[in-house]
Amino acid sequence: MPHFLETDRLVLRAFTAADIDHLLALDNDPEVMRFINGGRPTSREAIETRTLPRLLHDYPCWETRGYWAAQERGTGTFLGWFEFRPLEERSPAVVELGYRLNQAAWGRGYATEGSRALVHKGFAELGVERVTANTMAVNARSRRVMEKSGLSFVRNFTGDWPEAIEGSEHGEVEYELTRTQWEQPR
Repeated sequence: MPHFLETDRLVLRAFTAADIDHLLALDNDPEVMRFINGGRPTSREAIETRTLPRLLHDYPCWETRGYWAAQERGTGTFLGWFEFRPLEERSPAVVELGYRLNQAAWGRGYATEGSRALVHKGFAELGVERVTANTMAVNARSRRVMEKSGLSFVRNFTGDWPEAIEGSEHGEVEYELTRTQWEQPR
């Protein structure tokens, strides 16, 4: 299967069942999962029955997926994944941007590089009108990636957390970038 997207340093490709061990390692790193579930471990069964099916889902509006395995272009090393999925199955108008990278990839600009490339592809090729992203208000690193990727702060809100985790008392934040904003000269 051809790659969905390549940048100077990244390859974004479709997930396969062979990625289970990569996902298991990623989702069992307490620091990676700190702002997702408080750092609790994820079972192999959960990866196989919940996570992987979500990552393999095709969206009818694109006839392709919305989650992409991220590999280092030069070495093929698995770095994590990016989300760029339509919020409505049959409409590419509004997509959610997200990323989850292993600690070895942090602080190296991969999240920003992949996010910028996805935003560009979305507006230039996929018919996207609005990109949205959210994270916990206290997740400063993720918020900075959103800003460096061209998204702007929209609002604070309180999500419906099944279990409170450290920092959830501060709520969540939403960022966005519209096609009109993206097309404006910088």
